[in-house]
Amino acid sequence: MSIWRTKSIEQSIRDTDEPGHRLRKDLTGFDLIVFGIGVIIGTGIFVVTGRQAAVNAGPAIVVSFLIAGLVCALAAMCYAEFASTVPVAGSAYTFGYASLGEFVAWIIGWDLVLEFTLAASVVAVGWSGYAGDLLGVPTSLTLDNGYSVNFGAMFIVILLGVLGMLGTKLSGRISAVIVAIKVGIVLFIIVVGMFYVKTANWVPFVPPAQPAPAETDSIGHTPLTQVLLGLEPSQFGLWGVIAAASVVFFSFIGFDIVATTAEETKNPKRDMPIGIFGSLIIVTVLYMAVAAVVTGMRPYSELNSDAPLAEAFRAVGADWAGTLISLGGVIGITTVILVLMMGQSRVAFAMSRDGLLPRGLSKTHPRFGTPYIMTIITTVAVAVLAGFVPIAALEEMVNIGTLFAFVVVSIGVIVLRRTRPDLPRSFRAPFVPVLPIIAALACVWLMLNLTVDTWIRFIVWMAIGVVVYFAYGRRKSLLAQADQKSTTDGAGTA
Repeated sequence: MSIWRTKSIEQSIRDTDEPGHRLRKDLTGFDLIVFGIGVIIGTGIFVVTGRQAAVNAGPAIVVSFLIAGLVCALAAMCYAEFASTVPVAGSAYTFGYASLGEFVAWIIGWDLVLEFTLAASVVAVGWSGYAGDLLGVPTSLTLDNGYSVNFGAMFIVILLGVLGMLGTKLSGRISAVIVAIKVGIVLFIIVVGMFYVKTANWVPFVPPAQPAPAETDSIGHTPLTQVLLGLEPSQFGLWGVIAAASVVFFSFIGFDIVATTAEETKNPKRDMPIGIFGSLIIVTVLYMAVAAVVTGMRPYSELNSDAPLAEAFRAVGADWAGTLISLGGVIGITTVILVLMMGQSRVAFAMSRDGLLPRGLSKTHPRFGTPYIMTIITTVAVAVLAGFVPIAALEEMVNIGTLFAFVVVSIGVIVLRRTRPDLPRSFRAPFVPVLPIIAALACVWLMLNLTVDTWIRFIVWMAIGVVVYFAYGRRKSLLAQADQKSTTDGAGTA
């Protein structure tokens, strides 16, 4: 049994009509844009912006966002071609299965499971912190044995898990309302913040490079590129801007999740590119504007806090605005958790339907048409992690998983163009193979600018995935069962 066997596009599409494993097609291009914006605008813009300006890029954080946005745009071209050509749940996992083979598909699926689960857990903890600050009540409880239970994070995860199980269309309607509110908050930050900008805070725009602080100059906390090139650990300067781009990339995670809902879209050939590009363009412009305003309001060195946007307004005496922004943070983060959990359940659903995970996990609800079993499992996993595990800022761990997925999709476009030139493609990425190659290299470059510790954790998780695949998935996948049946039938005929 070859680990490089591929699943044909035609078979993937036929599987979407399998009774008991069929998702309901409810989503439009507008719904996809809402989902994209809903997950992209969240923890990244409300937290990561200030921290990376303070420790890596200074006012040039605007350029970091531009770099990250351009890399996303390159990958988005490839995602749009795949998602409109292969309108099947699973995103990069499904695309990899169709072009690069089962083993690569499993690896990328395993990677996405980690990415979405960790991201949802971390964001839920962030939501709990904002909510506690707004309400003036504790959202976590420290037990006598020293363990802390974050019941605020668990509450929001369970609530959104139930919502996700009731249907993507209902989730989309609620997301649309929340997205409208938080986009309004972001525009408020930009417009009102402009009146408090002091241009002196933008000088120097790119702070000169300087040695990394003693507490962060260990090899584990150093970007891999600096280690490979034998450079001393540093911050700011050109390397700082690039390192910040690798981290603020966390703020763009979301447009790829749009691709996980391809199977639930009414007209994926038209709506997938609209959803992917629409959400990406809107948030890139908003991110750069917010970054420019907040670094103009307050010296970049003072932005390293848990709520830098709100505190920037409080620092200039606009306490009311700070409170409003905190409210926007709570609202904004809510949709991030929802869409991350939806993305996780759809990827695992696709893997289960293919037999790489137990098939029973891919059953859909007879009334709501959602993968309710996988949604319940996802909700429990995220709630446990968010509620009981002390999770530090894991943006980098999430980033490396996303960038790895982008590399696979970029390469997959080239392979599928060569192996299946006959496929109808409603959207075609331009300048193939040059553009996908540039996209893959750009993603690899950002990966290399993540820390050594992040790479070690990523490799360990991938190694566990390899063991699981060879112990279970390689024998149990539907393609493996078909191969065995074919061999048995052939032997019987002979």
